[in-house]
Amino acid sequence: MAKQTEKDIDYALMRAIQKGDMVAFNEIVNRYKGRLMNVIGRMVSSQEEAEDIVQETFIRVYQHRQSFNFKHCFSTWIYTIGLNLGRNELRKRKRFKHYEISEMEGNEAEFAVDPKIPSRLPQVLNAAIKELPEKYKTAFLLRDVSEMSYEDVAIALEVPLGTVKSRVNRARMMLRDKLQPRKEEYSALSKSTLLPVSLL
Repeated sequence: MAKQTEKDIDYALMRAIQKGDMVAFNEIVNRYKGRLMNVIGRMVSSQEEAEDIVQETFIRVYQHRQSFNFKHCFSTWIYTIGLNLGRNELRKRKRFKHYEISEMEGNEAEFAVDPKIPSRLPQVLNAAIKELPEKYKTAFLLRDVSEMSYEDVAIALEVPLGTVKSRVNRARMMLRDKLQPRKEEYSALSKSTLLPVSLL
């Protein structure tokens, strides 16, 4: 008997959820809670807001469970819901505070970290990711952190495949430039490799 794929497991759980099975719903929550927090947390830069958005994402999943199309990947569907909620939160926030990445240009020293402390490498990397413009950051997080395929990222972001590849490559270049002082430690950001999730 062939081993069940991740997609098969998701589909089986969704069929049960559509019948009102709360055990299956809790399993979906456990399967995707961490992954969503990983992406949404870096997107909104606030743990509390990220938790609220992730919770709302699962509420939407249950409310709209009957509309799920089994022709599509469940992971793409749930990320799309979460990303839309995250973008709505960012738009809401911009009404109160307009912040541009350009404001940091020339002030890199304020964000410098002592290179003698390698244990802070993940924090420096996270800070660099948070500084990316939203469209590049989101594409990068989905592709290199959540390890979604380029095709699924394109579906989730509702942009052409070529645009996704361009944004991911641009994000990688921005990160390499930002982290140039620690080029050796960040060699994993080379074009030929994906960013190891262990660093995040």
